[in-house]
Amino acid sequence: MNADFYDEMYDAAGTLRPHYRVFAEWLAAMPPERRLRKQAEADTAFHRVGITFAVYGEKAGTERLIPFDIIPRIIPAAEWTMLEAGLRQRVKALNAFLHDIYHDQEILSAGRIPPEQVLNNTQFRREMVGVDVPSGIYAHIAGVDLVRAGAGESYVLEDNLRVPSGVSYLLEDRKMMMRLFPELFSRHQVAPVQHYPDMLLENLRTVAPKGVVDPTVVVLTPGTYNSAYFEHSFLAQQMGVELVEGRDLFVKDETVFMRTTQGPQRVDVIYRRLDDDFLDPLAFNKESMLGVPGLLAAYRAGQVTLANAIGAGVADDKSIYPYVPEMIRFYLGEEPTLHNVPTWMLRKPDDLKYVLAHLPELVVKEVHGAGGYGMLVGPASSKAEIEDFRARIVAAPEKYIAQPTLALSTCPTFVESGIAPRHLDLRPFVLSGKSISMLPGGLTRVALREGSLVVNSSQGGGTKDTWVLEN
Repeated sequence: MNADFYDEMYDAAGTLRPHYRVFAEWLAAMPPERRLRKQAEADTAFHRVGITFAVYGEKAGTERLIPFDIIPRIIPAAEWTMLEAGLRQRVKALNAFLHDIYHDQEILSAGRIPPEQVLNNTQFRREMVGVDVPSGIYAHIAGVDLVRAGAGESYVLEDNLRVPSGVSYLLEDRKMMMRLFPELFSRHQVAPVQHYPDMLLENLRTVAPKGVVDPTVVVLTPGTYNSAYFEHSFLAQQMGVELVEGRDLFVKDETVFMRTTQGPQRVDVIYRRLDDDFLDPLAFNKESMLGVPGLLAAYRAGQVTLANAIGAGVADDKSIYPYVPEMIRFYLGEEPTLHNVPTWMLRKPDDLKYVLAHLPELVVKEVHGAGGYGMLVGPASSKAEIEDFRARIVAAPEKYIAQPTLALSTCPTFVESGIAPRHLDLRPFVLSGKSISMLPGGLTRVALREGSLVVNSSQGGGTKDTWVLEN
């Protein structure tokens, strides 16, 4: 246990936190051979179901099992109530911001965000200016990454509003824990999560185009080679809707249809797991074979709903992230409940000067980067890596932001040497439709390499079941 980090299970004196007591007693009574047997059972089951993740940058087609740890992350009810209120507030403000920048641009006129930061952003889609989307919702599914720092305070690390993934791992982790250790769930009142597919489907149905009473919903996937294909097929199957690729859809008279054995069927809501650029070769990337020609025209005509909306990515860009607290004040007239991590914007000369002088202490991220790529973790980098990154920053400072290296909280985790603390984060999933709803908890990602602060699956991270206690 390291006093520099907040430990989810033990306090600074090494005493068990109250919400972990029952679990810790159970764990202490478990013979080591039973744990090994159960861990092997989990691995076999995950392999059989196909819960793998494609790792980029390795040999083509490399699929890895996402490591699963049987020590859950446990969140007491009162703490979750507080986090939930902050998440609702944040996602509400982000949707208001997206509606505003594609309509009246009041926040820009008021000088609260520099206009060029939005209007020159590669994720800002001019094609969406003036387009009304159902219920004014742009980010129907948001994944908000939360971390806990040294004193136990929570921060939002980033907002994912394009195609946030990971909810299928959350659901499978819970199913696995219930299957392996049913006795644990009779000792704890753990808030259920298995109803997420029903929540998601209901949410998508509420944002169907005007006048559609019984909407047809589909999940649009780039195909089997996508790293999150397991999740796409899993959610479609769980919701009882069709999983389609671009070639399964076509547009006629600004209406989207799906090819079926019974003939064309109208599609009203598309839960797309495909980036903007590839959605419509007539409007965006002309080389894309993954999209649907004419989809943007059907969308602009109000004949189909896309979740998430085209152009939502501008609100989760790392160069816009520092302004989210300002959005909350501007649109909601409230103070932010959840705080941002302090952030330096390297396009500002003073911030750039400070960061270049303190690179070995900081985390630097590309504003358009994702998945733990394109970033520098100063304390974990060699002199050569730092100098290489310095050259990249000097060449294009506007492409980067920097943040302090947070002392991310840890949770005891099974590793080869036994039980040891490992750093983690939390990604709750927030659904916005006629109302805002969310699962209790979220996906807990854990950095399995000792000392590593990068939890992404693509960077060797694993997952834990996340329990929100109901009492």
